[in-house]
Amino acid sequence: MKRRLNGLTLTLLASLSFSVFAAPIAIPNPPSLSAKGYVLLDYHSGEVIAEHNPHTQLKPASLTKLMTSYTAGQELNRGNIAKTDQVTISREAWARNFPDSSKMFIEVGNTVEFSDLLRGLIVQSGNDASVAIAEHVAGSQAAFVDLMNNWARRLQLNDTYFANPHGLDDPNQATTAYDMAKLGQALIRDVPTLFPLYSETSFTYNGITQHNRNALLRDRSMNVDGMKTGYTQGAGYSLVSTATQGDMRLISVVMGTSSPNVRTTESKSLLNYGFRFFETIQPHEVGAEVTETRIWMGEENQVSLGIAEDVYMSVRRGSGNNIRAEVDLPSTLKAPIAQGETLGSVNYIDENNQVLKTVPLVALNDVEQGGFFKRIFDYIRLMFI
Repeated sequence: MKRRLNGLTLTLLASLSFSVFAAPIAIPNPPSLSAKGYVLLDYHSGEVIAEHNPHTQLKPASLTKLMTSYTAGQELNRGNIAKTDQVTISREAWARNFPDSSKMFIEVGNTVEFSDLLRGLIVQSGNDASVAIAEHVAGSQAAFVDLMNNWARRLQLNDTYFANPHGLDDPNQATTAYDMAKLGQALIRDVPTLFPLYSETSFTYNGITQHNRNALLRDRSMNVDGMKTGYTQGAGYSLVSTATQGDMRLISVVMGTSSPNVRTTESKSLLNYGFRFFETIQPHEVGAEVTETRIWMGEENQVSLGIAEDVYMSVRRGSGNNIRAEVDLPSTLKAPIAQGETLGSVNYIDENNQVLKTVPLVALNDVEQGGFFKRIFDYIRLMFI
């Protein structure tokens, strides 16, 4: 049985006017980028706005350090390590092991605070810092790489495999633009204490100041607050970037371009496209009543229905006014009903009657089974419906 939202629900959806007769809104194709692969992802909804070769495996280069910091961040979350830990630098983490690549300039035998290693990893893109972090977190690079790949599986980065913590080319190391976008989303969501480091524009260690290679952090025309550049000869120039505009956050991944300037301009073009032509809407919040429905054989005759998680959607800018919501429920629901039990679904439908998203409807309260006479009375009434 389909039910349209009642007046109370429409009030909850004040951001959507449900005007079915509004004219369709035209939208141009995404910009054509000179990249091997790219993805533009809406952070809140997780929906892809634009893509090219999103699942083609490519070399990650220093984008790998997103997973290095994510893995370290999860260990910080669990209390297994602390930012104040003092880390003794091993010969494997010595800066001299990386003569032709980015480094923090740490020296063998020196003691470095873990928080400084994190900045050396994120701001300076230090390959030496990557090794030092890996060894401190897991005891060895190999054990840390196992953790990285375990997290990749848990995050369903299905086309990604890591072979080292720094991203230097390895024949067994690969990722995709889509997986990097999902990793960026997970890093912002799951390790918020580390994410602010990605907006820092410089870091000084051992008397050497290095600037963040993400040039978009210095672009005043956009509110970019992360994330990570990458380059090797085999990978080309890549950039994962994220920016906000109002309540909307986008994550852009551009991989395999020909120069630092190209990866910057292409990323900016992609972000501008998303903000110009799309918006993020939140038609319902968790715990808010979407509708209520009749319950038979219960102590109460009605149960409130809502959603278990916040709903976000990526839609063409201005088209939120054309979206309507309909709920699907069984024709007969009987007590007992437990709070959180899935009883139906709500469909969000555009002006072309296309279902954009379907989410479960759950009971917002318990309904206990009614007494003997209440059940008999409802049973008789059901016979005539």
